[in-house]
Amino acid sequence: MIDRRGVPAVKFCGLTRPQDAAYAASLGADYVGVIFAGGPRVLNAARAREVFAEVTGSGVQRVGVWGAQPADAILRLADEAMVDVIQLHHSLDGAGFRRVREAFGGRIWTVIRTSGADLSDEFPLPPGADGVVLDAAVRGMLGGTGVAIDWAAAGRSISGWRSRSGGGVPIVLAGGLRPGNVRGAVALVRPDVVDVSSGVETAPGVKDPELMRAFASAARGTSSEE
Repeated sequence: MIDRRGVPAVKFCGLTRPQDAAYAASLGADYVGVIFAGGPRVLNAARAREVFAEVTGSGVQRVGVWGAQPADAILRLADEAMVDVIQLHHSLDGAGFRRVREAFGGRIWTVIRTSGADLSDEFPLPPGADGVVLDAAVRGMLGGTGVAIDWAAAGRSISGWRSRSGGGVPIVLAGGLRPGNVRGAVALVRPDVVDVSSGVETAPGVKDPELMRAFASAARGTSSEE
């Protein structure tokens, strides 16, 4: 999570190739993510295990991203793929969320899809959620769009929310982040985690090592040459 110098954790998401997960770990990434929600980056459990095998035992947290799947399907895939974090890009009903929470021993992140400007400090966070992901609201798409939210507006709402709630739940910032803009986004939003997918790709699911390196360096406020 974010440290006292304001440096966020880094998550590379939408991975489809083991070598990209291995490179993310070599860069000191805190999280690597795979997609089970559908779209051009979607993986099955067997392929997700192959990707995650490159970081197993390294301390890097393995994240699975789900859409509108039922609770039991989410839990089955989470077990088969050996994920550490369940990221829900579609709201489960109360009973479904409780089912996942009771059965899953890792962390659960829920997603708020927003423009940033429509965000208030009254986050609709289910009891038992361990983090909230802010991602752009794009009709018909759950993520990986390359669209950014209004970081300045989101930052103001987050500041109010943290003051009201004590700020105990981590904020994960996603949507439109790239090496060239992540530092500015961090300054405005002060997220605990920055989450990148399309911003470091040459094609959906194919990560570019130089862009990954530049992103990690920029997120931490260091030179990619260091």
